[in-house]
Amino acid sequence: MAKCKVCFRHCEIEEGKTGFCGARSCVEGRVIASNYGKITALMLDPIEKKPLSRFFPGSRILSVGSYGCNLRCPFCQNYDISWSDTALSLGKITASEEAASEDITAVSPESIAAMADSYRDRGNIGVAFTYNEPLIGYEFVRDTARLVSEMGMKNVLVSNGTAELEVLKEILPYIDAMNIDLKGFTDDYYGKVLGGSRAMVMDFITEAVKDCHMELTTLIIPGENDSEEEMRELSGWIAGLQNSKGEIIGKNIPLHISRFFPRFKMTDRAATDVRKIFRLVEIARENLNYVYTGNV
Repeated sequence: MAKCKVCFRHCEIEEGKTGFCGARSCVEGRVIASNYGKITALMLDPIEKKPLSRFFPGSRILSVGSYGCNLRCPFCQNYDISWSDTALSLGKITASEEAASEDITAVSPESIAAMADSYRDRGNIGVAFTYNEPLIGYEFVRDTARLVSEMGMKNVLVSNGTAELEVLKEILPYIDAMNIDLKGFTDDYYGKVLGGSRAMVMDFITEAVKDCHMELTTLIIPGENDSEEEMRELSGWIAGLQNSKGEIIGKNIPLHISRFFPRFKMTDRAATDVRKIFRLVEIARENLNYVYTGNV
């Protein structure tokens, strides 16, 4: 048995078993990323799709995803690779089964870096780690991002920010930009609806923003995190964030406020009213200079 140290769960994983995320396993008494190099999604995307609105606008980026997640958002847009039964079962592939499996593609960091380089003439600026939760496989992110950085290209992390600061230290030297989901601003919502830790996400953002371009996204769920009061608190907190010099830079951190659509396990309510999104954008702009709408 070994303890995983990636997120607040600190899973005690038995030999040959997999943790809550479905992507970290105990092998010979130590925790490894069983999803290392296991690619489920690969696409050359517009940078704005991450979404990043103020980082090399108009460019494209090679977007890479694996499987597994340490949250359980019932409205997950990528549930098929994040926490569906199929996705979580991928982490349980044994060494002998792995060689014969055709469900996922194993690639090396060198292969991804070379692919990113080959797409420069198509406007590619680097690699984005996205689609599932990349931090649960931070070793692959670190190893790949280092190579991409050495080639003079950019690395982007799209994440829920649910990881210990030691994990952030491993990857931050190679990450140029992040979009972190700040999914709400109450512990009740983070804990009961998402199965997460708001405090961990806030600590991650506070540290990462010191030395990295940061943009944030909040998906508005009707009846859950859609009050004007919560948006004032959320945007007010962002406005006070500081860089490594202690300078307050939060007002210039872009916030993307996105519209929810019923899907996966949350089909009991209608899509977020467009008028609600625009009103919350107005509220956020009381504190922030760059607020964008999503999915409207």
